[in-house]
Amino acid sequence: MNENVIKIFVTGPSGAGKTTFIRSISQSEVISTDVPCTDMFGKKETTVAMDYGTLDLDRYSIHLFGSPGQDRFNFTWDILKEGALGIVILVGGHDPSQLPSLKKIHDKFVTESTVPYILGVTHQDLKEVWTPEEIALYLNIDPYLCVGLNAQDENSATDLLVRLFEMIEKGMGD
Repeated sequence: MNENVIKIFVTGPSGAGKTTFIRSISQSEVISTDVPCTDMFGKKETTVAMDYGTLDLDRYSIHLFGSPGQDRFNFTWDILKEGALGIVILVGGHDPSQLPSLKKIHDKFVTESTVPYILGVTHQDLKEVWTPEEIALYLNIDPYLCVGLNAQDENSATDLLVRLFEMIEKGMGD
């Protein structure tokens, strides 16, 4: 793979904002496998295989691969993560029911990989949400790795990727 092409794996519990994140930042048309949702209230569609989008950031061509969040589709996670140089984990700060899934996903990808990651806590615009600091404490991770994110906002999504890229570049020796 060209050294200026970087694969980023985007994962997290169902409803965390993965599809929204990729749609907000992708400069190409997003390839999505969303289908009508039959088992979650408040959500019209769910991803069953992946989301894919691309963008150019500085000297890099970034390829974003988003995973489904439901456990029944977890067989796709390792396939989508393969070759990734960075991982974005998202969680909805508004939905405490996502926390057990977040813990499982975080532990899987952090313990099985040395790839740099960043955790974005979405829905920070709502009242009574878990803050990035609270999520970092819940996962027992460095608060620097956990940031608030508006998944619908291109600037917010870009800021998250820039922080991840700082970690990736350190690992590349730049």
